[in-house]
Amino acid sequence: MVDVQDSPSGVSPLLRSILSSHVYGLAQETPLTRAPRLSSRLEADVWLKREDQQAIFSFKIRGAYNCLASLSEAERARGVIAASAGNHAQGVAYSARHLGCPAVIVMPRTTPDIKVDAVRSAGAEVVLAGDHYAQAEEEALRIGAARGLTFVHAYDDLRVIAGQATVAVEILRQHAGNLGAIFVPVGGGGLAAGVGVYVKAVMPSVRVYGVQPVDADAMFQSLVAGHPVALEHPGLFVDGVAVRRVGRHTFPLVQATVDSVIRVSNDQICAAIKDVFEDTRSIVEPAGALAVAGLKAHLEAGGERHGAQVAVLSGANLNFDRLRFVAERAALGEAREALFAVTIPERPGAFLEFCTTLGPRVVTEFNYRLSGRACAEIFVGFAIRSHDDAAQVAAQLRTRGYDVADLTENEVAKLHARHMVGGRARDVEHERVCRFEFPERPGALLQFLQTLGGRWNISLFHYRNHGADFGRVFAGFEVAEQDLPAFNGFLDATGYSYQMELDNEAYRRFLVDRG
Repeated sequence: MVDVQDSPSGVSPLLRSILSSHVYGLAQETPLTRAPRLSSRLEADVWLKREDQQAIFSFKIRGAYNCLASLSEAERARGVIAASAGNHAQGVAYSARHLGCPAVIVMPRTTPDIKVDAVRSAGAEVVLAGDHYAQAEEEALRIGAARGLTFVHAYDDLRVIAGQATVAVEILRQHAGNLGAIFVPVGGGGLAAGVGVYVKAVMPSVRVYGVQPVDADAMFQSLVAGHPVALEHPGLFVDGVAVRRVGRHTFPLVQATVDSVIRVSNDQICAAIKDVFEDTRSIVEPAGALAVAGLKAHLEAGGERHGAQVAVLSGANLNFDRLRFVAERAALGEAREALFAVTIPERPGAFLEFCTTLGPRVVTEFNYRLSGRACAEIFVGFAIRSHDDAAQVAAQLRTRGYDVADLTENEVAKLHARHMVGGRARDVEHERVCRFEFPERPGALLQFLQTLGGRWNISLFHYRNHGADFGRVFAGFEVAEQDLPAFNGFLDATGYSYQMELDNEAYRRFLVDRG
């Protein structure tokens, strides 16, 4: 264990700043409540730090207010500027209004409307720029320099870090019993750095775990590399932690004081949102549930259960439309639903025989369309108790002679094929199918189609707005063999993230003509 008191990374001065922070001029002490359902299911003592109950529904009010309250009167009179995906923006806007300070907030165009509207309602000037935090930050620095505004960094400012650390001050004071571990969401690392510094200085036996999405894991990759690593395209579903690069202050502090960083999938995060709802009847945003997802993953992988396990619910600014995606993926994330493709005979009574074999399970989805006279492909979803349970069902069906493919982890199946069953076309020639992703914002689909242009005939297309991070398109193009080099070059030149899916099981079973 690193002795943080002797650390060269500025821990001791930061500890003094934590103890003398100004956060309670606007922020409030939030409850630490036990989660009985999660505790029972995980066979652990699980507690939730309710930062979703702050005035702006996020812990970010702490660091923002501490920073602005530390500025000189002249600095506050000139005004401040910040770049943020939303919660830091609200923290700065509300703090600036409270202190009578002009504020400009630059937000990525992908930011949920609920956060943009909240910032405007606090009286701040809002500028929308870029698709992710790095681009918004670049624009904020440019505007700030031109207008003489003080830049308030979302995470890489020691005053902000000190303010966020008061979350840990409260946890250690509020929990009088044996405290085992604290799980915190990690984006740029401001909260993790602050919590880590305080906990390791005051109660070093308590473990501190950071949690990141697998597609926005800049801190995890940086710790592995031993230096800050920049991500090319951070995932945006967990928009509160979607940063390309960790901070120059936060990285050494996290490196010195956080025990490890856990990565979780978006499906696991959706399941954690549901878990929080079942215990609290509150709906948190993806970043707000990130710590719970990490706590669950850690314990389910055999992590130490000794002492209370605390997860910080960091925020609750969730766009209502995103609930559709969350609900759809939560059952998959908690291994409560399986998706299968099954081949059955194309004859009267075959459906009944299949359902009889499946038994009295809850069927969540059943898709089918006649495509041939010899056999039928069905897409079926059903409730399960665990991954092992799904494997047992697959084995049972195969024993009865059915050809079964488990599509539970197949993104084409989950996002597209389930809505397109029966979409075979006999006249398609030389079809090449791709899965595309692009940052979701108004007009994004039109821009995508304009980029594709009319050079290649589109033979298949599926897009559905999930209220999620990326717009996701599944598209087929008719491309003759001799044109493949030009087609591949065209795809690379679009600038969109894509993946060829010719061998995808869901595509092969449900979308290709076998006649």
